[in-house]
Amino acid sequence: MHKDVVDFIRKIYKTDDFLPLHEPRFIGNEQKYVANTIESTFVSSVGEYVTQFENMVAEFVGAKYAIATSNGTSALHIALQLVGVDENTEVLTQPLTFIATANAISYCGAKPIFIDVDKDTLGLSPIKLKEFLEENTFQDNENNCINKTTNKIIKACVPMHTFGHPCRIDEIVDICNKYNIEVVEDSAESLGSYHKGKHTGTFGKVGIFSFNGNKIITTGGGGMIITDDEALAKRAKHITTTAKVPHPYEYKHDEIGYNYRLTNLAAALGVAQMESLPFFIEKQRELASNYQSFFKNSEIELISEPKDAKSNYWLNAIVLENKEQRDEFLKYTNDNGIMTRPIWRLMNKLDMFKDCQSGDLSNAYRLEDRVVNISSSVVV
Repeated sequence: MHKDVVDFIRKIYKTDDFLPLHEPRFIGNEQKYVANTIESTFVSSVGEYVTQFENMVAEFVGAKYAIATSNGTSALHIALQLVGVDENTEVLTQPLTFIATANAISYCGAKPIFIDVDKDTLGLSPIKLKEFLEENTFQDNENNCINKTTNKIIKACVPMHTFGHPCRIDEIVDICNKYNIEVVEDSAESLGSYHKGKHTGTFGKVGIFSFNGNKIITTGGGGMIITDDEALAKRAKHITTTAKVPHPYEYKHDEIGYNYRLTNLAAALGVAQMESLPFFIEKQRELASNYQSFFKNSEIELISEPKDAKSNYWLNAIVLENKEQRDEFLKYTNDNGIMTRPIWRLMNKLDMFKDCQSGDLSNAYRLEDRVVNISSSVVV
């Protein structure tokens, strides 16, 4: 079967060369817009492409405001600050995620609490979330959600839309609303994905996207904070621009800020990529359909978009029968020039987070041993 998979992937991409997992495609106005930026000399964080890119993303996802940042991690860091996460609070999230999710929580001085994922979405499980909150928390006189174990406020919840597949975000938001917990969506991987017709990242108080080199569109690096809250949007722009008070020539900063704004040079790339995004999504879904047909009658399961969702299929993922088969598959494919990768090591297994509180993580442990990402570059 391993050889059949390699042969099928090579047939799709029509090459015998090494195939990376997901490489960017530049098929539109990228060179033109970047050249325009260089000619203008506005290559840093001030420039027309930054504003244009923000407007395009906001319009595409259906948000009122978008604030461009240097990367997705910085976007998540600021998003958490916006909802009041600090060293006196805790944040619910999933253990099956990229390290940036847990790192951003740590940047705020807060501790993550790990809640299990659903097997079909790979995202935070609303059932496990509800169970944890019912068993481990109470609400104080100010309606704060208090962790019985630590006596700290659980301030936020960060679900992640894994590989572009939407989690049950509406259910998660409903649960969090009852406990006065703010939802910050880690939508880094899900630009172009929808749950019940609504774009990911727009369900919670704040959402974020990533435009790293391997995402469905890229600015080389880059991120975006999105929100419908005008006050939060203004504050996000202020603190990502070193908290500088506007003045024609003087330098005055009114709080600790961050040099997190996206450059005009990178935004020019983003504008061109946004123009191609509908095509990229179409091709990614077509690729996933081809994989579904191929794996249909095999022992290997392809992760497909969940019920009530439309996924961008950023990274295609398969589920093997056990860890041994997973490791055999990884070795064979990589030895034969097809880059494949296991899913991330669980956050609660890492030294930095091994002492963090967690619920029952049986689904996450099972998936960690079995899930592999396969070639997912846009086929052009």
